[in-house]
Parts: sequence; structure tokens; C-alpha cells
Amino acid sequence: MKTWFITGTSSGFGRQWTAAALERGDRVVATSRDAAALDDLVERHGDALLPLSLRVTDRAAVLDAVRQAHERFGRLDVVVNNAGYGTNGMIEEVSEQDVRDQFETNVYGPLWVAQAVLPLLREQGSGHIIQVSSVGGIASFPGLGLYCASKFALEGFSQALAAEVAGFGIKLTMIEPGGFDTGGAGSARDSQPLAAYEEFRAAAREMAASRRSVLGDPEASVAALMAIVEADEPPLRVFFGSAPLGMAEAEYERRLATWREWQHLSELAQGTTAPA
Repeated sequence: MKTWFITGTSSGFGRQWTAAALERGDRVVATSRDAAALDDLVERHGDALLPLSLRVTDRAAVLDAVRQAHERFGRLDVVVNNAGYGTNGMIEEVSEQDVRDQFETNVYGPLWVAQAVLPLLREQGSGHIIQVSSVGGIASFPGLGLYCASKFALEGFSQALAAEVAGFGIKLTMIEPGGFDTGGAGSARDSQPLAAYEEFRAAAREMAASRRSVLGDPEASVAALMAIVEADEPPLRVFFGSAPLGMAEAEYERRLATWREWQHLSELAQGTTAPA
């Protein structure tokens, strides 16, 4: 039996993973901005589920939620940072508040949760932190630059964290989904549009519409998540969906080609070669 702590459980991945963990006999602390969204699961699973209302942007509330989780179940085995949302808008369009809100949820939220659970996991000598990132955490897309920036930041601190805590028996995995029908479109926020980008925006909407027919089903992700949780040596990064691998290969091939093409300037900057 494992004890889970999962954020963002009202819909999408969080909802499916909470239900799946309970069905297999595990215990779950499920947080959401509205804990009432989990009433049906409480009726079905009783004391195995502790639903908590939580905004991950509130560090004090996160610390208190983890305290309640530990008092109730005595340990935490799997911590899933799933809460997050996306901001639609060109970089010139996003407001200061857009930026602060995006990073408060997608970066600071998982950071506060990690800091809250780490003393418990270190004391146990075990635990597995799952960070829900995105293919947008390794490649950035026009119109989603702010969202991608938040996922880049999540991946940056998570890779460092994985190395820092490995010696305590704590594992970390970043899940990088492609397109999934998680219901996230309902929580997405739009920046104030500028007319100068309308032609570009129309093309982006058309491309997005063409991809909706191949969106993955969050329910199908359950088997993959459970395989990761049960693995003796889980991956640091793993894609969910068939498309991201090709996207990543193309992205890094472009990067490597550019770095190689301009390597002569890299060496010039270091002073190891003379100017041509």
C-alpha cells in the first residue's frame, strides 16, 4: 500500500490518477481548489481518501496540507505535482500579472510542495516526486511562450533537485505530456490580444484545431504512471503520448546543428582561436 499526495485532482490527470490509486487499494491525499469535486470518491473509498482544499500558490497552506497528510497517514510515498494551467498569448501581449500568476502556480506551487514534503521523505529514506511538466518544457511554441517558460523553470529546478535528494533514497520523475484532453482548456487564461498578431493567431488556432482529433485520453495514462511508480529505477524524464519524441528529436537536432555551425565563435569567445 502506498500513500499518495496529489495536487490538481478535480479533473484531467489528477482526477484519473487519484481514482486509480484508490482502486488499487492505496491511500490518497487529494488537493484541489474545490475539495467538493471529490465527494463521489469519498463516498466510494471512505477514509482511504483525504480531500483537501488547497491553492498551491499559498506556501503556508501547502505546509499545512502536508502536515495534515502526515498526521492522517503517517507517511508519503508518491507526491504528484499536477496542479497547473496555461496562458495563451504572445510575449508582447502578456501582462505583468499574467506572468506572476503563471509562475506562482506552475513553478512556485511545485517548489512549495517539494520543500514541504522533503523533510518527511528524507526521514523515511524513500519517496517518489512526480512533476507534471510538458513537451513545452523542452521546446517552446509561439503563443504559449509564457506557459513554456514556466515549464522550462520547473524542469530546471527539478533536475537539480533529483540529484540533490538521490542520496536520501528519494526519486524524481518529470512527466512530459503531449496533447491530452485533460479539460485544461477550461482553466487556460488569455492575455489581452494585440491586433498586430491577429494573422499569426488565426494560423495558430487553425493548427491547434487540427491537433484536437489526436488528443490523448488521460484515463489511458494510468497504466504508464503506475509502471513508473513501481519501477526500481524510474526515469528522470518520460514523455506521455507518441508525438513528443519526434518533436524532441527535431528540436535537439536543430539546436546541435546551430551550435556546431557557430562553434568557431564559441572558441573565439574563449580566446582559443584567432579571428578569421
